[in-house]
Amino acid sequence: MQAPGGPQEDLSGDFRYGGWSVNYWDDFMMKTMGEASQTPYDLLLGRKTYEIFAAHWPFLKDDPMADKFNKATKYVATKTLRTSTWQNTTLLNNDIVQQLKKIKNQDGIELQVHGSANLLQTLFRFQLVDEMRVWIFPAVLGKGKRLFEEGSLPANWKMTNSKVSGSGVIIASYVPSGEVPIGSFALEHPTALEVERRQKVEQEN
Repeated sequence: MQAPGGPQEDLSGDFRYGGWSVNYWDDFMMKTMGEASQTPYDLLLGRKTYEIFAAHWPFLKDDPMADKFNKATKYVATKTLRTSTWQNTTLLNNDIVQQLKKIKNQDGIELQVHGSANLLQTLFRFQLVDEMRVWIFPAVLGKGKRLFEEGSLPANWKMTNSKVSGSGVIIASYVPSGEVPIGSFALEHPTALEVERRQKVEQEN
């Protein structure tokens, strides 16, 4: 999920595929993005995504998405920023988890996270995500930041909506659905070979 919008977005880890999503965008995806922003919302962003957005969206004129982003309150999870230039910005410099829990417990509008791969790992770890809207592109990058990094907590998710763009992008929504359900396709009475295999696996681990 790293640097989908351009080569200079995020070069960390020597990532050289920035802009990988651009040529998949079509009218259907633009319409879907517009529908997702119909209801009022605020933004929760990691520091890197915030800096990318703050250098872009405030400078667009007569753009519906820019108007919504500029109007929204921006909550920024950061350990380094002390000042901001983008209107309606609130810096969360202290205990991010406790501040987010306090915000979520308030009566208010939807809080959307865009990008912010590092922040998302914290949100997943403390089960602060109420819904995921995942866009799956038909491309394999091989490296870069991931939605679920190593160490992610096991979790079961229920799909609530899905559609596919003309360029093959799967757009799906998921909500948390408890623990991962465990089952087995194994025979009720394992064969001698299966018993031997299991013993070998136990010895190796």
